[in-house]
Amino acid sequence: MLKGKTAFVSGGSGAVGAAIVRCLTTHGAQVAFSYHNQPEKALALEKELASKGGSVKAYPLDVLSGMESQQLAATIEQDLGPVDILINNAGLTQVMPFALIEEDDWDLIMNVNVKGMFLVTKAFIRPMIRRQRGAIVNLGSLAGMRVLEVPVHYATAKSAVMGFTLSLAREMARYQIRVNAVVPGLLTDGVSVQVPDKQRVDYEQHCTLGRAGKPEEVAELVAFLASDRAAYINAQAIQVDGGI
Repeated sequence: MLKGKTAFVSGGSGAVGAAIVRCLTTHGAQVAFSYHNQPEKALALEKELASKGGSVKAYPLDVLSGMESQQLAATIEQDLGPVDILINNAGLTQVMPFALIEEDDWDLIMNVNVKGMFLVTKAFIRPMIRRQRGAIVNLGSLAGMRVLEVPVHYATAKSAVMGFTLSLAREMARYQIRVNAVVPGLLTDGVSVQVPDKQRVDYEQHCTLGRAGKPEEVAELVAFLASDRAAYINAQAIQVDGGI
């Protein structure tokens, strides 16, 4: 499905990011991914997939540095070739009530989830524009689309992912670059592990499938949207939530 494609995944050392890296590799892509503060996990993932014959390379990156993102985009193109697929997965959350959110907390969550996505996309999209081809998949969250008991600053940041996706998709269509979002619900791993048990039980009771999703299930949709099989899918936010 992705043979001959080169992909970059931001935040590839976390649960969802690693699942995406594995999935893209399984479907034939050569994959570069970034990590920030989990070098051991990143290098272990790189080694794991390389031992299975995959073409995978991990790179350190602070998504809040535009210069680092630009340098990394150039390095990956030199190491692996032109990047055809960008997966904006890097993200962060904090579980706290609105009254306890301080200005620094707000800035941190907005910066990592929104500004980081902007800076990484800007760095990788320019070569796509020159080549007039590419696919971008942004990772959103059900927290930004439904009335849920979730941290306000996180929900706000993930709502911004939707606006970013829609507007960028319209602008990039002229360059044959598709932009979509995948919107996971409650998962068994990743940021979902911070969800209190009471809310987890409530979610599962209202979910038509009666369970939390798996990172691998999210990854399969990401891979599909990044592939040429999804050539007529653009400016969409597709929910993977078990039916809420």
